[in-house]
Amino acid sequence: MKRGKKYLESRKLVDRFTLYDPVEAIELVQKTAPAKFDETVELHIKLGVDSRHADQQVRGAVVLPHGTGKKVRVLVFAKGEKATEAEQSGADYVGDEDLVTKIQKENWFDFDVVVATPDMMGLVGRLGRVLGPKGLMPNPKAGTVTMDIAKAVADIKAGKIEYRLDKSNIIHCPIGKVSFGTEKLQDNFRTLMDAVIKAKPAAAKGQYLKSVTITSTMGPGIKINQQKVLD
Repeated sequence: MKRGKKYLESRKLVDRFTLYDPVEAIELVQKTAPAKFDETVELHIKLGVDSRHADQQVRGAVVLPHGTGKKVRVLVFAKGEKATEAEQSGADYVGDEDLVTKIQKENWFDFDVVVATPDMMGLVGRLGRVLGPKGLMPNPKAGTVTMDIAKAVADIKAGKIEYRLDKSNIIHCPIGKVSFGTEKLQDNFRTLMDAVIKAKPAAAKGQYLKSVTITSTMGPGIKINQQKVLD
């Protein structure tokens, strides 16, 4: 893969054989963000679990203290009072059968998170094939299947993110923007890492944190000393 001149310049600042202290890595990720736009800072956490086994799944949600810096569009499946509650809480889209039809027939995906009341999950289940692969299916563990719609919407708008394993047993999550500065990125980093460490399945054997890498949208990956994360 051919890399641009700016990326190659940024990469010179990073020693790929070094495991950096978390604060050092956060400072370095800001220096190595070459784009003119405000890049997103992401964490990639490889875990010593096997996601093929149900008892080794790692999934949950956490509210980042400083949010992600991104405006999140929330779609809520609810009826009656709960639909009104969703609208008053600032949900971007609220509906039931009409929204299912819109997604199915128009291939409409102008939203980032889907929330539903438990009674709507039979209806939402029809969208499993299209929402599932995109990671948009509501889930009780992530707090997106709930009767407390107002809290769910407020938390998401405040910076709640969902973390889950991909097929390679890696969690990919945004922790803010380069413009946040070291202190805010550090707070968000610590909050996410604490949640992932706490979510360690009882069935997980051996080393749990295999690797932790921080990167900006256009910058190089910076490896973090996972032992320092656990200290």
